Amino acid sequence: MSIKEVLFHINSEDKTVPDAIEKALPSIEKLTQVVSEKLKAGGRLFYLGAGTSGRLGIVDASECPPTFGVPHELVVGLIAGGDSAIRKAVEFAEDSHDQGWKDLQEHRVSTKDVVIGIAASGTTPYVIGALTKCNEAGIATGCITCNADSPLANTATYPVAVVVGPEFVTGSTRMKAGTAQKLILNMISTTAMIQLGKVKGNKMVDMQLSNNKLVDRGTRMIMDELEIKEDEAAFLLQKYGSVRLAVEAYHNERN
Repeated sequence: MSIKEVLFHINSEDKTVPDAIEKALPSIEKLTQVVSEKLKAGGRLFYLGAGTSGRLGIVDASECPPTFGVPHELVVGLIAGGDSAIRKAVEFAEDSHDQGWKDLQEHRVSTKDVVIGIAASGTTPYVIGALTKCNEAGIATGCITCNADSPLANTATYPVAVVVGPEFVTGSTRMKAGTAQKLILNMISTTAMIQLGKVKGNKMVDMQLSNNKLVDRGTRMIMDELEIKEDEAAFLLQKYGSVRLAVEAYHNERN
């Protein structure tokens, strides 16, 4: 194939992913409901995976604090092989049936929490072993896999199976399967944060002001919400440290 043809066919395959996810929306809803309930009750959300799946879980978990202003320990991503596996593959790390549960225990996982295993094939021992132990301990379990009748799907209490079909490069699950996992993780965490009240309208009112771009965005949010000028909005944001607190303080001062 020419470069143009390769790109066209990859894009054509990628277009099928949202349709596959749509078919799984009922199961995604059930899992998200459990996640929301656990977080509202003071529990935590754990993502557990190996390779691409583990990295995607870590990406979603790491983006929750700056986006929604939640503590880093609220959503935790764990990967087979530890943090070094985020950048470089750790051989055979995913083949341990026991290590996933050990990694969860380091975070003192409990029945207040929910654990989501992520594995495209649904056969990763690191993930299946951890979810099996969680089930035995009465901890809520979910999964995201691309194999409907897999060991992982049959282990999780709230399974999500999105069948995306063969990859453009055979077996390269970083492609359609990875895209599906990324989209579903976004759906679960964003919906849960909305349920926690971390979004107002469609605005990230609790985002961390960690760079100038976000400070500018926060200033514009306050300007739009309160219908005030930029300098006053910027002053309020600097004084109170978040869009939510700035807006609440403004209203309180005038009541």
